[in-house]
Amino acid sequence: MTLKATPLNSVHRAAGAKMVDFGGWDMPVNYGSQIEEHNAVRGDAGMFDVSHMCVVDLKGANVRAFLRGLLANNVDKLQAPGKALYSCMLNPQGGVIDDLIVYYFAEDWFRLVVNAGTAEKDIAWISQQNDATDSGLTITPRRADLSADAIALVAVQGPNARAKVWQVVPQTQAPSEGLKPFNAVIVHDTPFGELMVARTGYTGEDGFEIGVPASQVEALWNALAAAGVKPAGLGARDTLRLEAGMNLYGQDMDDSVSPLDAGLAWTVDLNAERDFIGKSALRKNGQTQQFVGLILREKGGILRAHQKVVAASGNAGEITSGTFSPSMQQAIALARVPVDVAIGDTVHVEIRDKKLAASVVKLPFVRNGKILAS
Repeated sequence: MTLKATPLNSVHRAAGAKMVDFGGWDMPVNYGSQIEEHNAVRGDAGMFDVSHMCVVDLKGANVRAFLRGLLANNVDKLQAPGKALYSCMLNPQGGVIDDLIVYYFAEDWFRLVVNAGTAEKDIAWISQQNDATDSGLTITPRRADLSADAIALVAVQGPNARAKVWQVVPQTQAPSEGLKPFNAVIVHDTPFGELMVARTGYTGEDGFEIGVPASQVEALWNALAAAGVKPAGLGARDTLRLEAGMNLYGQDMDDSVSPLDAGLAWTVDLNAERDFIGKSALRKNGQTQQFVGLILREKGGILRAHQKVVAASGNAGEITSGTFSPSMQQAIALARVPVDVAIGDTVHVEIRDKKLAASVVKLPFVRNGKILAS
């Protein structure tokens, strides 16, 4: 099978990146030291090629009404142009088809950013619902393998990320300086073409996710690197997002898992009168598990996905994602556990033939460079 490549593939290879198959994409896992890349994001500024994710533009007079029914979060919260919302898109059984960000730019134009591995499935589902509701929307995927009018995505993250973006693209400073988190702006006249500058990210640090014409992304990437923004790969992206308590689709939830069981109840609006796909299933089934952080308290293992977690009651759950935290210097994990488990409890994780003690902690572990769980 031929792997898909982002428009930055040759840049990664020229920089000596270690490349891996990530869901059918040829992606950099690191450029030499995953730890250095992780620490650059926590302490200064790092950047990630996230062009395997897919921008999807939805346009038409009925787009808001359509998204009211499609998404578990309520797009009526989006009233100011550029405002963004994190949401799950559910199947009728209440399982997560995908988690995504939706941006509001105009009453007839909303933009989604969906996950790489689910993009084709998502677009097919959205198209199916568009037809079923007779909404008449134009659905335009903007990823390099799906569109000639492609948008590449670069995430610049860290305490100095925004300042370094402004240094490289001064035209973005005035329009983006006042942006609050989960807001975006379209900046038209830059040396890199029209940019979407969004104050979002997946690391627990401040920064921007930048949508840039695919033809211009190499020039932007090289300019950011010259300004001291450190290229970072999937390895650091995973340890950063795990420390920040952020879900990864396909690991921490999928189309068989309810958002209520995946720690995403805060993204589900069950109170508004509107109906949405999966709402009745969520109401019927409720929450059956809870999503927590674990810190391993005994030596002798690393926490990994699918390890069994046994509560004091004897009830069991499982780890969904685990790693060794570079910031905390401890083994940490995200886990779905029984509802009788409380923050502060000790549970036991089955690692090979051992049962090792772990503390249950509130997420996130790390946010904005500060360790919050110990």
